[in-house]
Amino acid sequence: MSDKTGIRIPSRLPLLLTHEGVLLPGCTMRISVDTYRNMQLVKSRLLRGTSLKSTIIGVIPNTRDPEHDTDELPALHRVGTAGIAVQVVGSNWPKPHYTLLITGLCRFRTLQLLKERPFAVGEVEQLDQLEQHASQALLEGELGELGEQFYKHAVQLVDMLDMSVPVVAKLRRLLDSLPKETLPDMLASMIRTSNSEKLQILDAVGLEERFKKLIPLLTRQIEGLKLLQKTRKPRQDEDKTVVAIRPIRKIGHFPGGQFSLDTAEEAEEEDEDSDDIALLEKKIRSASMPEPALKVCVKEIKRLKKMPQSMPEYALTRNYLELMVELPWNKSTTDCLDIHAARVLLDSDHYAMEKLKKRVLEYLAVRQLKNNLKGPILCFVGPPGVGKTSVGRSIAKTLGREFHRIALGGVCDQSDIRGHRRTYVGSMPGRIINGLKVVGVANPVFLLDEVDKLGKSLQGDPAAALLEVLDPEQNHGFTDHYLNVAFDLSQVLFIATANTTATIPPALLDRMEVLQVPGYTQEEKIEIAHRHLIPKQLEQHGLTPQQILIPQEATSDIISRYTREAGVRALERKFGAICRAVAVKVAEGNKVTKTDPPPGPEAAGRREKVLESLNSPADLSLPPEMPIVMDRHALKDILGPPIFEMQVSERLSQPGVAIGLAWTPMGGEIMFVEASRMEGEGQLTLTGQLGDVMKESAHLAISWLRSNAKTYHLTNASGSFDLLDNTDIHLHFPAGAVTKDGPSAGVTIVTCLASLFSGRLVRSDLAMTGEITLRGLVLPVGGIKDKALAAHRAGLKRIIIPKRNEKDLEEIPATVRADLDFVMAGCLDEVLNAAFDGGFPATSRHDLLNSKL
Repeated sequence: MSDKTGIRIPSRLPLLLTHEGVLLPGCTMRISVDTYRNMQLVKSRLLRGTSLKSTIIGVIPNTRDPEHDTDELPALHRVGTAGIAVQVVGSNWPKPHYTLLITGLCRFRTLQLLKERPFAVGEVEQLDQLEQHASQALLEGELGELGEQFYKHAVQLVDMLDMSVPVVAKLRRLLDSLPKETLPDMLASMIRTSNSEKLQILDAVGLEERFKKLIPLLTRQIEGLKLLQKTRKPRQDEDKTVVAIRPIRKIGHFPGGQFSLDTAEEAEEEDEDSDDIALLEKKIRSASMPEPALKVCVKEIKRLKKMPQSMPEYALTRNYLELMVELPWNKSTTDCLDIHAARVLLDSDHYAMEKLKKRVLEYLAVRQLKNNLKGPILCFVGPPGVGKTSVGRSIAKTLGREFHRIALGGVCDQSDIRGHRRTYVGSMPGRIINGLKVVGVANPVFLLDEVDKLGKSLQGDPAAALLEVLDPEQNHGFTDHYLNVAFDLSQVLFIATANTTATIPPALLDRMEVLQVPGYTQEEKIEIAHRHLIPKQLEQHGLTPQQILIPQEATSDIISRYTREAGVRALERKFGAICRAVAVKVAEGNKVTKTDPPPGPEAAGRREKVLESLNSPADLSLPPEMPIVMDRHALKDILGPPIFEMQVSERLSQPGVAIGLAWTPMGGEIMFVEASRMEGEGQLTLTGQLGDVMKESAHLAISWLRSNAKTYHLTNASGSFDLLDNTDIHLHFPAGAVTKDGPSAGVTIVTCLASLFSGRLVRSDLAMTGEITLRGLVLPVGGIKDKALAAHRAGLKRIIIPKRNEKDLEEIPATVRADLDFVMAGCLDEVLNAAFDGGFPATSRHDLLNSKL
């Protein structure tokens, strides 16, 4: 509505109550709305209204809207600002609310509150005149003098700023073009003033009073800037001394130019790095980033300065920049290259493992000769419990580097390696970049644990993502999806651990230097137990060597009769059980000594002796008999009856039984093969969860025996040389719940069936391994060292291995080789002769030799 006197606002206005700031006429302000009455005003008036009149509301400052609609309204501030809602934005996070962008039109006074629910509505009186077309009005008398004085101060303030900034130049033009009566409200919203000072400006209805209140504020701003010009250090990239302009996020906006002038006090605080963005920018400049990364960070920091804090992208960008600053772009530790000290440290931390120690010392030697050597990519493959992870930690300590372990078991998302792209909600860097952030240096030792247990899913293949990480020719430019810039991983020493290489993709395995970590022999376990395991368990249980004694004979019994493993984890648990039992005895001994003095006529004298013994700190924790010695009887009381017994001779007390050797990720194992025959239709039955390869080995074995039955005088129950004539054969591999596969059981199956059909017993101290062919040849197999250690643990004395595996004997420890008798077999005839006492003679050999085939 308009008339000759100007534009008029409606006499009834919905009232928006706020305590966040003060909206002045001619300025723009963002207001967050989350209380009941204000939310109802937005829903009912702004969102459903169709006319321009419905967007005009009254903003009452310095008044808090009650949380609930049942609460009474507080006393309203007497003067408010009529404004037009330019924008309404709704959100449900963290709770439902609206954000309004409101431009002030004029002042009003609330005459009467017409209603309180669902939102406040009041009868208002317009205090300012709104002109339809802005024009320069002439101010006369004292008001004119105040106007000129105000105008001079405003021009002086703007001229102190850098006119090359577009928003400053625009402000200078506005000072000349806008009516002087509109300038006080505009400048009051732009300079840094408190809410109480803005309320005074709002309450100043008369223009003269408004000029008088604002001139001191402008003078204060000018004096502060002058002081800052004298105290602030000049910067190379600034022609003027001070330009304190920053985006306003809540108050002080106006459509012509959205900016604010900081006071001298706040500018000084910014100079002291209190401004987080300035501090972040300073860190970026001093982070020694490569040029591409620095360009990205500078671009992001410029975007961050222009971004309101309420935007979700503000926090994402800031987190990204903080990560970039925290990464060790050019920070590294100095390697300890003393080979003698490294050898001593490795020997003290780990017994045996000569291959691993040798490889570390070689790396140190080359590092002495060449400083910029790329970090090797090592892969320790061996059964659980042999110390692969602890060796990696010792290598880091030997080199003087930081150590970080990354568990890859069960990981099935490539984003765990490469990170998420920043477009996703909750995005984060991958484990490689996050690990570098944790250690804070660019040359740590990274242990990629259980790399053979990586999964694969719809989210990608993490093993394929590791190809770039573990390739020395590519990892100098590793790009994480979150960073989106290259990071140099060439100085990182990567160590992967695995139980088997069978599940590692060939492309990934090709990038790593594989070092086999076999299981320990009994002698090595005894040394490890007395050097490391027993002292560690005594310390963990609060015991001393004066309270418990575990001789080597007891350790040997625990290893052979209570554990049968390649590593030492179960052995350590047994020592822990022993220490707990001894701790109970020690605690009970203390309690009896303290609370139950022996009765009798000499009780008083004995009580004094007991008290004297308790006063001695050396005897306070000692049981009555010390030390407690662990012998075989004590082990049986604590650990129970032996779990493993030497049952080899008992199980070979009848024909049709032979011992094979198998390899598992847990180490080598002995494997019994049992056979029986009965009347039937010539069928071969195989049980024990066998794989296809092992089933084929069984068919090969029976076919070879049938074709050579006359040679070795093998007959069925009816005396026929056709071994399957009216005869069924059943082959069983015990431990039926365990899946078995592989070709190395071929010679064992042949020996077992030969024993069954000949009625002779296989030697009870013999085990064998090897693949067979239909012609009776014995082919080489893998895992000879682990299989030999398994036979040694089981107490066997003779092992039959393929002749072409003779080269693998060098890997077997000398003590084990001395205790075992290795028989090299190139054909099944040699296997059978070695498997039976007295040999396994064959007839009709001349016919075979004279054959022209």
